[in-house]
Amino acid sequence: MGKKERQDKKKKINKKFIVILLAMVIVGVIAGLYAYVHSLAHKTTDNAQIQSPMIPIIPHVSGYIDKVYVEDNQYVKSGDTLFTIQDQDYQVQLSQAKAALAKAQSSLIVAKAGIQMSHSRYLSSKSEVNSALESIETSKIELHRLTDDYQRYKNLYDSHSITKQQYEQALAAKEKAEKQLQIMKDRKAASFSQSTAASQQTEIVRKQGAVARAKMESAKALVEKAKLDIGYTVVTATIDGQLSNVDLQEGQFVASGQSLFYLVNITDKWVVANFKETQLTKIEKGQDVDIKVDAFPKTVFKGKVQAISPATGAQFSLLPPDNATGNFVKTVQRIPIKITFSQDDKKEDLSKLSSGMNVLVDVHIK
Repeated sequence: MGKKERQDKKKKINKKFIVILLAMVIVGVIAGLYAYVHSLAHKTTDNAQIQSPMIPIIPHVSGYIDKVYVEDNQYVKSGDTLFTIQDQDYQVQLSQAKAALAKAQSSLIVAKAGIQMSHSRYLSSKSEVNSALESIETSKIELHRLTDDYQRYKNLYDSHSITKQQYEQALAAKEKAEKQLQIMKDRKAASFSQSTAASQQTEIVRKQGAVARAKMESAKALVEKAKLDIGYTVVTATIDGQLSNVDLQEGQFVASGQSLFYLVNITDKWVVANFKETQLTKIEKGQDVDIKVDAFPKTVFKGKVQAISPATGAQFSLLPPDNATGNFVKTVQRIPIKITFSQDDKKEDLSKLSSGMNVLVDVHIK
C-alpha cells in the first residue's frame, strides 16, 4: 500500500470518528435538553413500593389449635373460619362463672329480704316511740290533774275537813301517776334506742345489699367474658383477602396477642414514594402521577398524589438521627408520599400487583 493510500484511509477514519463523535454530542445534548425540559414539569423517583393493608391474625385467647381450615396463600372471604382453638377450659370457666352468678343472685335476694325486715323493725320501733310520746303527754295531763286534787285534799286535810283515808287516797293516786309517767318515759327511751339501732341496722343491711348487687354485676361480667372467650376460640377473617405466611399445625399452642400470619387486602393498593426533600418544592396533593412497575414495564398505571408525610422517613426509624450530637454530616432526607391508583386502571392489571413491588413514579408538577 502506498503512502497516498494510507493517508486517504486515515482521512476516512478521522471523518468517521468526527461524525460519530458529533452524533454522540448531538444525542447527548438532545437527551440533556429533554431531561432538563422534562424535569421542569415532572419529578421522578424509583425509591417507591406498592403497599397494601396487611392485617396480622392475632388470637384473643391462648390455647392449643383444634383445627386449621386454611393454607398459605389461600383466598378467603370476610367471616370465613381460619382456625379454632380448643375451648374445653373456657367452657369450664363459663360454668364456674354461671355458678358464681347464681350464688351472687341468691345473696342479693337474701339481702333484699333482710332490708325489708330491718326496715319493718325500724318502722315498728318508730311507731312505738310515737306511741310512747302520746302516752307521756297523757300521763302528764293525768299527773297534773291528780296533783291538783292532791293539793286540794291536803288543804282540806290540814283544816280537818276530810279524813286521813281520803287524804292518803289522793296522795297514792298522785304517786301512782308519777310512777306511770316515769314508766312512759322509760318506755319512750327504750323505744327510741330500739329505733336508732333498727335505723343503723337498716343502713348496714342496705350496704350489704349494695355489696351483694356489686358481686352479682361482677359475676355477670365474668359470665359475659367467659362467653366472649369461647367465641374468640373461633378465629375468622375480618376482610376479603389473601393469606400469607400461614404456618399452623393442629395441637400447636398459641398465646393471646401472638401474631401468627397475615391477611392481605388485595383490593386496596397504593404506592409509597420516597422523594428527596429537594424535589418537594412543587409537589402538591391531587397532582397526576405515572406509575411503572418493574415487574410489568410495558404497563403504565395512572395515579394521584394522595398525601404527603408530615415527617421524613428517618424520623420513624427505631433510632432516629440526633444531629445535635457528634459531628454533623448533611444528608438529603426523603419524604414519603402516598399515591393512589386511578379508577381508570384496569382491574385485571391491578390484581397482578403485589405489596412490596418496586415501581418508578413520575409526578406531573405542571
